[in-house]
Amino acid sequence: MKKDIIIIGGGVVGCAVARLLSAYQADVAVVEGGSDVAEGASKANSGIVHAGFDAKPSSEKAKLNVLGAKMYPGLCAQLGVPYQRSGALVLAFAEDGREVIEHLLKQGTENGVQELRIVEKEEILALEPNVNPDVVCGLLVPTSGITSPYELTYALADHAAVNGVAFMLDTYVNDISVNDDGFTLATSKGNIEARIVINCAGLHSAKLHNMISDEKLTIIPRKGEYYLLDRQGHMQFNRTIFQTPTKMGKGVLITPTVHGNMLMGPTAIDVDDDTDVSTTAEALSRVTEAVGITWPMKSTRTVITTFAGIRAHEINDDFIVGAVNGVPGAYETVGIESPGLTAAPAIAQALVEQIAQEHSLAKRPLWNPAPEHAKPFSEMTIQEKMEAVKADPEYGAIVCRCEQVTEAEIRAAIKRPVGARSIDAIKRRTRAGMGRCQGGFCIPRVLEILAQELNVEPIQVTKNGGESRLLVGSIADAAHKEDA
Repeated sequence: MKKDIIIIGGGVVGCAVARLLSAYQADVAVVEGGSDVAEGASKANSGIVHAGFDAKPSSEKAKLNVLGAKMYPGLCAQLGVPYQRSGALVLAFAEDGREVIEHLLKQGTENGVQELRIVEKEEILALEPNVNPDVVCGLLVPTSGITSPYELTYALADHAAVNGVAFMLDTYVNDISVNDDGFTLATSKGNIEARIVINCAGLHSAKLHNMISDEKLTIIPRKGEYYLLDRQGHMQFNRTIFQTPTKMGKGVLITPTVHGNMLMGPTAIDVDDDTDVSTTAEALSRVTEAVGITWPMKSTRTVITTFAGIRAHEINDDFIVGAVNGVPGAYETVGIESPGLTAAPAIAQALVEQIAQEHSLAKRPLWNPAPEHAKPFSEMTIQEKMEAVKADPEYGAIVCRCEQVTEAEIRAAIKRPVGARSIDAIKRRTRAGMGRCQGGFCIPRVLEILAQELNVEPIQVTKNGGESRLLVGSIADAAHKEDA
């Protein structure tokens, strides 16, 4: 198989690059080792659009963070992805923390972050009454926001797909070699040749870089564990609440999500196994202990799930974006950890502009707009619901009671340009299984619909790809074995 351009990695950065490249006259494919896009860090992070006060001035992180944050309102509106400019507070709970807050203000101002100001205890408690009254001072960050990282990734992928980008899932890149015409990728599904290769492989980005470059890079997998709280009538916090940061990152935070949940975490623990996203009692107890400093009345009574993500920490603590030195036609994004979600649109813009210029790529005469998706049934008015059911009776069949997700929405998620192929893929696209019971009632019906739409046997449907099958056989098979 031959392609003009191969993008390795279907996370938010890889899909953002694919979307912008789809505006050019080139045969482009995204090669992703997982069973879906957004299977790595893009599905397991805080969903925060960081303002940019935390990044070291003049670094790539700082530049791309601030630029990316400014792009979010317009990008999310164009793609139909939820985004809220919710704001943030960074809090100090001892007087010696004031110096850190003042440093962050100076640093953020130098980075070009607007509207930052230091606030004292009285104003903090007026803004966020549930904060620990022992708070001393804080940094108010009005331009901070929140989004849904996996929904953004899906929307970017869909827009790329309707403009001709191919998505090759379950395709792991084992090796890259340089040849006279470009590159040969040895994958789990055979060799692929390409003139241009773009490495957006997250945790595996340094490994791929080192296959073709003598200048070696190192990624340290850094694991973060979270609590997700059930949606409630009254949000405990309106803003993202940080504590003063440490050398390991921005620290444990509390934040609302765009869907009305509360998120607590993450930890920051360097690990050897970059595939281990299990949660542990020890790490989660660190979360509750740290959250207790900010929110003394915290409770895990409404926790509906825990999860972990692993971010790609490059040892020099900065983003590496651009051409690979000494390897013409090779480009990369390495070390894209927080604020990587925020920076993704700016990373894609910088990289695609560079590639288009260096390879004289011509724009397509027509770039199809992003596909529109129906308003979620749970957000419709009564009149809108009646009209939806009239137009499609499957809107009248509620599959997920917790999140009010209908059969029509599940079938539509499977039929998207880069559609759902697993239980978890349905969950992240529709929220079926995201509620209080975590799929306890709706999974059997979701599985049944997937089998119908994909034209496979129910036993072949997986939770999240690979061998994660929910069924091991049929009753008839079991009875036959007993008779035998």
